[in-house]
Amino acid sequence: MRNQPSYHLFTNTTYALKGLQDLIYTERSFQIELVLSLFLLPLIFFIESALIYKLLLFFSLMGVLIAETINSAIERVVDLVTLQHHPMAKRAKDVGSTIVFLSIILFIITWGAIFYTSYFL
Repeated sequence: MRNQPSYHLFTNTTYALKGLQDLIYTERSFQIELVLSLFLLPLIFFIESALIYKLLLFFSLMGVLIAETINSAIERVVDLVTLQHHPMAKRAKDVGSTIVFLSIILFIITWGAIFYTSYFL
């Protein structure tokens, strides 16, 4: 049996916001990606493109932040288990980094394709 309290919207939202706050204060990569997102988010509204393309821009942008969040969680769990260098710990952290890398590739391709079709075709 899992040691899990019952679900409460307010309590769970508080946990999520505490996690976000922790990421903002402690994770340099997340800070950089958040600043980039805050700069690019308003740009979505000014792009002359269909709503579906604007949604794709938004989702690909948020995907980078989500991937970085997952990567940070993986790194923290691995560090909780062992602070010693271990090949499996390295592999787990490398996979977390791959998640971020793939989300950035998706972001670049999505934004590049939409900007190209919106302004150069």
